[in-house]
Amino acid sequence: MHTARNLVLAALLAAVPLMYAGNAQAAGEISCKMRFEISGWSAFYKTASGSGEVTCSNGQSMHVKLRSKGGGLTFGKQRIDGVGKFSGIFNVNEILGTYVTGGAHAGAVNSANGTVMTKGNVSLALSGTGKGWNLGVDFGKFTISR
Repeated sequence: MHTARNLVLAALLAAVPLMYAGNAQAAGEISCKMRFEISGWSAFYKTASGSGEVTCSNGQSMHVKLRSKGGGLTFGKQRIDGVGKFSGIFNVNEILGTYVTGGAHAGAVNSANGTVMTKGNVSLALSGTGKGWNLGVDFGKFTISR
């Protein structure tokens, strides 16, 4: 009887390091990517909206709404399909919120676009291809919500 209990106790003790290793890995930084589609216009004031799907290396995912607002010396109308890569993420919910943006852009008919933005310790690098035309320098905010 003691032998069976000792075997069960030994098996439980052997599993403890594996449980802690799993928790330590789950608590680490994860990689998250977002496929998105956004369209909008600008004439001094810039606005765009769209949607995306975020998937993370730990299996978490989320459908999101995107909104960009700002201003500057900017003119145009465009639609962009792209990919975003997040860094500084430990849980998919950390992607939600408002990011600070800024940049210069120019394009006609088919164009490529790339920008990096931040929200505290979280960074988001967007890249994509678009249709439309745009020209200018702008600043503003990019908001991700559910």
